[in-house]
Amino acid sequence: MSTSSDVAVYGYPDLPDAFERVVLLVDKPRDWTSFDVVRTLRRLVSVRKIGHAGTLDPMATGLLICLIGRATKRMEAFMGLPKEYEGTLRLGEVTPSYDAETGVAERRGWQHLTQADLEAARHAFIGAITQQPPLYSAVKVGGERLYKKARRGEDAERPLRAVRVATFTVTGWAGADVSFRVVCSKGTYIRSLAHDFGQALGVGAHLVALRRMAIGPYQVDHAWTIEQLVAALDPRRSNVSS
Repeated sequence: MSTSSDVAVYGYPDLPDAFERVVLLVDKPRDWTSFDVVRTLRRLVSVRKIGHAGTLDPMATGLLICLIGRATKRMEAFMGLPKEYEGTLRLGEVTPSYDAETGVAERRGWQHLTQADLEAARHAFIGAITQQPPLYSAVKVGGERLYKKARRGEDAERPLRAVRVATFTVTGWAGADVSFRVVCSKGTYIRSLAHDFGQALGVGAHLVALRRMAIGPYQVDHAWTIEQLVAALDPRRSNVSS
């Protein structure tokens, strides 16, 4: 357990005696939405008021900071912390969602690229940059979520947003797949970063894997898995599925 201002932060294997004002570190599994985690926690701790500090897409895994009860008043403070990610992008393939959730819409050859090309291109994405959110995102335009327009086959003018990327490094390269590490400000779309990086290389790219490793000082290595939470909090030890 650690503390942040007036709330207690719990990671594995610590749990409070009561959940009136608690921050819980959770390792979100793949194919779960962030709300799936919240909904499961509501059942396990019998508290309705639960939120999280930063959505993860269903495809992504990793640290989700969940605020329970009166701890939700500290939401903005946790959301403002920098985020750290590790992921993989695939060169030569462009998708409408900028990740593997939608099919490949365009293919280009990437085999001519060199490590030097990747190194040269990545520097443009470090520091203060401007991003356009993916069409498949929860950003509202005209009072409606963009992903709803996308599912109807509609396009929309997407607002630009200023974000900051402190670190963007290539950590591996095998075939068309490039592994990377990013440390960035809140509001950064890693899908957009992967897409834009591919465009800068002239071959296109989309995100195929993403894991959030840290939010500020809080590490996914200290987070509870869903299975561990069920074993600790559900007396029936029932299976949980989203």
